Amino acid sequence: MYKTISYVIDADGILTITLNRPEQMNSFTVEMSGELREAFIQADGDDSVKVVVVTGAGKAFCAGMDLSADGNVFGLNEAIQPTLDDMNDRLDAPEIHDGIRDEGGKLTLEIYKCRKPIIAAINGAAVGIGATMTCAMDIRLASEKARIGFVFNKIGIVPEACSSWFLPRIVGLPKSLELCFTGDIIDGAEAKDIGFVTNVLPAEELLNEAYALARRIAKHSPVALALTRQMLYRNSAKGHPLEAHKIDSLGMFYQSIADGKEGVSAFLEKRPAEYKQKCSTDMPSFYPWEY
Repeated sequence: MYKTISYVIDADGILTITLNRPEQMNSFTVEMSGELREAFIQADGDDSVKVVVVTGAGKAFCAGMDLSADGNVFGLNEAIQPTLDDMNDRLDAPEIHDGIRDEGGKLTLEIYKCRKPIIAAINGAAVGIGATMTCAMDIRLASEKARIGFVFNKIGIVPEACSSWFLPRIVGLPKSLELCFTGDIIDGAEAKDIGFVTNVLPAEELLNEAYALARRIAKHSPVALALTRQMLYRNSAKGHPLEAHKIDSLGMFYQSIADGKEGVSAFLEKRPAEYKQKCSTDMPSFYPWEY
């Protein structure tokens, strides 16, 4: 089904999406962008998928955009002179969607919309889009062999993949500016120091740790996880906590009369919970409350 990635679901509902161009260090292409977007849409709608783990085949996670492509290597239409009005009024018009919008951004917006928790297992080089795509993922683990770089300014371009929104929320504005201005490559230890990754592991332990974490998460209510993911991303960008309170209240109400009842019963009876809600059919009526 896919040519540039692999898509495998195990018996525990853990989906592994593997960037699969190892001979090219999993460098990113327009085709890979489309396949990854399709994969996250597929995962979002599949109730058998509980948690997603993203990693790379071979030595690299993703070595950035494949710069060997003919023409505009980013897949952009140089015959168009787009304006901000075009982006505001015609964002999904074919000539804008296909010829102007950056491929990384289209991908990270699908990741943002996904209702499943997403773990990035950064096994090696993750530069350019290889770094920015992980900003939209929820938990980042790094191998001791990981090398991460926001190298855009080094080749005369700017950060993409909505990273100007995600990255400052992860590491803060001053560190984001430093990472992007310098284009320096950082290792896993430094990435952990600045809060970009939560753990650094020997290469041979990386996926095992990612899967162990994924299985702990997969035991919880899928709808509660989906709501929590979107609440934290969306509410944290609001200007006043009252806006979060409105959504928190609705979330608490609807979950308290659904999977929350089973969760409380299981806790009191000292047994594993058996959650029944499904993301495909049981999201509360107020979701989505915005994009």
